[in-house]
Amino acid sequence: MALIAVGATAPDFTLDSHLDTTVSLSDFKGTKNVLLVSYPLDFTPT
Repeated sequence: MALIAVGATAPDFTLDSHLDTTVSLSDFKGTKNVLLVSYPLDFTPT
């Protein structure tokens, strides 16, 4: 998978939420600001 450049538009993706629903990035387009953060699991060699 290719890296996404800083400032580039993020590709759409869908994830399961903690409320037993699915949420897509496109659900927020034009309505909310979204901050994407990648946090590696604790105690992993990253």
